[in-house]
Amino acid sequence: MENHTMLQYFEWYYPEDGSLWKKVKADAAQLKEKGIDAIWLPPAHKGMEGAKSTGYDSYDLYDLGEFDQKGSVATKYGTKDEFIAAITAAKDAGLQVYADIVLNHLGGADEHEPVMVRKVNSENRNEFISEPFEIEAYTKFTYPARNGKYSDFKWDFQCFTGVDYDARTEETGVYSIQNQYGEGWADVLDTENGNYDYLMLTDIDFRNPAVREELKRWGLWFYKTAGFDGLRLDAIKHMPADFYNEWLDFLRAETGQEMFTVGEYWSPNDLESMLKYIEATNGRMSLFDACLQANFSRASKEGNSFDLSTIMHGTLVESRPELAVTLVENHDTQPLQSLEQTVEPWFRAHAYALILLREAGYPCIFYSDVYGSSYTDTGTDGFDHEVTMEAMPQLENLLALRKSRAYGYQRDYFDFPNCIGWTREGDDEHEHSGIAVVMSNGDEGIKRMEIGQKFSGKKFIDHLGHAQGEIFIGEDGWADFHCEAGSVSVWSIAH
Repeated sequence: MENHTMLQYFEWYYPEDGSLWKKVKADAAQLKEKGIDAIWLPPAHKGMEGAKSTGYDSYDLYDLGEFDQKGSVATKYGTKDEFIAAITAAKDAGLQVYADIVLNHLGGADEHEPVMVRKVNSENRNEFISEPFEIEAYTKFTYPARNGKYSDFKWDFQCFTGVDYDARTEETGVYSIQNQYGEGWADVLDTENGNYDYLMLTDIDFRNPAVREELKRWGLWFYKTAGFDGLRLDAIKHMPADFYNEWLDFLRAETGQEMFTVGEYWSPNDLESMLKYIEATNGRMSLFDACLQANFSRASKEGNSFDLSTIMHGTLVESRPELAVTLVENHDTQPLQSLEQTVEPWFRAHAYALILLREAGYPCIFYSDVYGSSYTDTGTDGFDHEVTMEAMPQLENLLALRKSRAYGYQRDYFDFPNCIGWTREGDDEHEHSGIAVVMSNGDEGIKRMEIGQKFSGKKFIDHLGHAQGEIFIGEDGWADFHCEAGSVSVWSIAH
């Protein structure tokens, strides 16, 4: 089996120029050559801000850049035809394509309507702070520009559990809609804010059977239209687990495809909730390892005071490695984002070595680490900030090492707070495979590790070029592997 790697092929601040789908098409073959096997694309549908929307503010799921809605035909990433051409090119290059699915909420309704609501305490959504009263809520989605093409389903207040704006009084708040499917929120596993069903905009009510059927019809239409291979599911902690059980079972049965799926249950300090979600969905999907990403961020900021031997503690990849998608950063953890949890540049090579060169987990690398990023946005202080992220120079080497050398039995040496390492003894299917990784967050490090007697007398070099010199493996299969201060080295046969 070959090691596989996923690439998140976008970042939050990608330019609003409609070029991303064309870039996918142009880059596909080169990405495959670099060791990428699958690309996760951003939401392809029209958002409430049209060509400015990242797609996480869903407006019309059936508009993939085809209809003149919200001020544009194209989405931020391009037109429908360009989207389909990008997927075709990626698959022709041997890449799998994962589509981003955003079904928790809609935004930018076409009309408002009178709706009975109760206001809730935003910090405890189970606490009503008003009696029922009427507001004007933006809950009617009729899509006049699409005019019933692909679906004539019309959304109204019976399709939603809550809103955050009263057009009558122009007041904001969290309003629980009183509809025929029940008072209050849907049953979700996450108990933050009492009940975290409501996240933003107009929250979809999955208790409505017509809504569930429409979203199943849409999912099948989307697959038949775009031909993707897998899915990334947005904001699943805010949705009833049984919805995605039903939705995924339907889609897999109708398409006959395995449909690899990874969900975003972003609880970086709450592994237990993620494990409960896996249990509730009976392993139907993988999850992003938010806990590991949090460890990386903390380690990068604490420097040599962080205990590297604990870097994998409390993580999904430690508990359920077969369902863990590991990552260093994503669009939500970028600087100036609401879930900002950055990994400092000095530690990014450490973090990527930990997800790319170990046996457990399905690694997902981030667009900005491949291409770099530069942008200006408003911070929490109300001021504009300029941010520049350089492409990570070691990433290409790490990808090549993952594809060609990171195989075989693994031995861990997580036995010192400031210097850890591991070895992979290689296998017969990959010539020259076998590696020894050693990293430090303090002084120069040295680690005596076993890699196997079959390497006896072999010359190893650091393929990242950080540590100079050569290492010869002893007759017993052991050697002293070293790294520079605050650095990481990957030792392997000098070929």
